Amino acid sequence: MTDTHEPAAAPAGGGRRSGGRAGRAAMRASHVVERVPFLTRTLQPFEVVSDEGLALIEHTADTILEEVGIEVRDYPSALPMFAAAGAHVDGTRVRFPRGMCREIVSTNAPASYVQHARNPANSVEIGGPTTVFAPNYGSPFVHDLDQGRRYATLADFQNFVKLAYMSPWLHHSGGTVCEPVDVPVSKRHLDMVYSHIKYSDKGFMGSVTAGSRAQDSVDLARIAFGGDLQDRTVMTSLINASSPLVWDGTMLAAAQCYAEHNQATIITPFILAGAMAPSTSAGVAAQTLAEALAGMTFVQLCRTGAPVILGSFASSMSMQTGAPTFGTPEPALVLYTVAALARRLGVPFRSGGQLTASKLPDAQAAYESANTLQPTVLGGVNFVLHAAGWLEGGLAIGYEKFVLDCDQLGMMATFVRGLDTSPNGLALDAIRENPPGNHFLGTAHTLANFETAFYRSDTSDNSSFEQWTEEGGLDAAQRANALWKRRLAEYEPPPLDDAIDAELQEFVARRKAELPDEFA
Repeated sequence: MTDTHEPAAAPAGGGRRSGGRAGRAAMRASHVVERVPFLTRTLQPFEVVSDEGLALIEHTADTILEEVGIEVRDYPSALPMFAAAGAHVDGTRVRFPRGMCREIVSTNAPASYVQHARNPANSVEIGGPTTVFAPNYGSPFVHDLDQGRRYATLADFQNFVKLAYMSPWLHHSGGTVCEPVDVPVSKRHLDMVYSHIKYSDKGFMGSVTAGSRAQDSVDLARIAFGGDLQDRTVMTSLINASSPLVWDGTMLAAAQCYAEHNQATIITPFILAGAMAPSTSAGVAAQTLAEALAGMTFVQLCRTGAPVILGSFASSMSMQTGAPTFGTPEPALVLYTVAALARRLGVPFRSGGQLTASKLPDAQAAYESANTLQPTVLGGVNFVLHAAGWLEGGLAIGYEKFVLDCDQLGMMATFVRGLDTSPNGLALDAIRENPPGNHFLGTAHTLANFETAFYRSDTSDNSSFEQWTEEGGLDAAQRANALWKRRLAEYEPPPLDDAIDAELQEFVARRKAELPDEFA
């Protein structure tokens, strides 16, 4: 556990009856709150499928692997590895004897692992009863109320790294928080990894767009952490299947690089139900498990015991337009189901976030994000990408959406602690002290607990109409606009040794000089 200051409150707008927002900001400035760097859930995961139903899905996944198999494209070195482990290889098609992948993964992959951060207080455990929130990933556009939608730049990327660093509710800095399109594709991974190290001291993700870029990420991490990484995991990186039932050379090369250096991978089938998988939730879950098992098996063949996460990204789609839809019931059912399958397999699970198809931080964004975040938390997801900022089906990351989402993460962090049934939680002394018909505002129990009794939102307004009007009549997005600007203005970088920083910059400059400029 670590002591930290909660982020500063926004300027005028949305005050409280007792002193308003300015009074709350002054109170928090002098109040240090204790928080854990990741969530440890006390609530049991919500189950939607019986053990018999889960066994049927597992049987179906094994049948897919045995009869249909997995296509391995543009990575011929993987084929003899699978064959040596007992798979049947026919050209680039790999078929697995029933139970082979499950046995390899369940026997060798760790049930949980620690990702070490530059600041040990920000190291996170991934697996078991823990949940780690990480920000948006992969958006080429950014959105804010001032400029609207535009292409993301390196300055935007660095802004979001800073905002994630300052949020107590994001436990991880993430990876490609947005795509800095003003930097060549061939070189931007260097700027992104360096920015995570420079502007944050939380855990981060490495590049996966080429095996060489994964190696660059490892080399930068070696500099930042001081030497060999074989005995500690300092990166967790996203490896996506090319659904349906394809693993390509780009992803396999990155996965092999990270596994051989004992760095974690998230093996994630990315599925648009009805287009890249069957339209039924059970069929999506079975295909997800099959693709993930094949990918996780490859990781274990690269290095026995390498940390690996079973990932699932399943979206429904509009059968009228073909566009992805979010916050709908079917992906939630897939999430709950695959989470249970991961627990049965004995590996950590990644899914969920705060997803929406909305282009703005509006009501649609709010309810679709809430309908994604709640299953994420109730389902027991261990690593949550896209926890803050996602807009437009992932095409954009929003500054205001980022701040609003972080506030919701704080609410969920409070919720998963569960019910306090200690003597203080039961409050029997307060009930004895207070005569029937009297209010509790002045009791010793209330005075001792009022600062921490309820979650206090950074962005919601519950003042009177008159006070809200007097303070500008701002909506939630406008309040969030002021808040992200204030946080960036107040940002101070974490400590980074000057010699290490110089070595990192030298590495980045040298590698950029060696690489061609490519924007595609």
